[in-house]
Amino acid sequence: MSETTDAAFARALISARPMDHNPQRMELFGRLVGSWRADVRFYTEATGDWREFTNEWIFAYTLGGRAVQDVLVIRDQTDPEGVRGRGSTVRVYDSALGAWRVSWFGAEGGDFCTLVATPYRRDGIRQDGTQTDGRPIRWNFSNITADSFEWDGWVSDDEGRTWWLEQHIDAVRTG
Repeated sequence: MSETTDAAFARALISARPMDHNPQRMELFGRLVGSWRADVRFYTEATGDWREFTNEWIFAYTLGGRAVQDVLVIRDQTDPEGVRGRGSTVRVYDSALGAWRVSWFGAEGGDFCTLVATPYRRDGIRQDGTQTDGRPIRWNFSNITADSFEWDGWVSDDEGRTWWLEQHIDAVRTG
């Protein structure tokens, strides 16, 4: 029996571990590999309201262990499949830049962001870039431990002179 296309694709994409040469380079994002419950607070700019919900955030090594990719599963109990949307981020280390290139794909909502990531403070990761509407963004992972982390999404309306918090996530490892 031949392998299904889905299984072949998953086998080609997902890696069990970081690349064999220089695996320590993968540690910045590699410590996030696994499954997480993401308790989200999101500011709705149009209404000025904060919404709260829980998502699933799954990280894995991909592309021969040379990338760390995630899938953010946005849950909705009113949907028959229990899913309202999905997004994915791909992170690849760029040796020439000495930093990580990060691309977020929120295909359902048409949101696409590119960022550059570097270590931040003692235990965090700072990602600076631009969101779909051209405004600067800063996405920070902080307080990363084996079992939890925080993530903050900041937006600037004045080319980075000031920032406002659009989203905060408290994540707890589930697997």
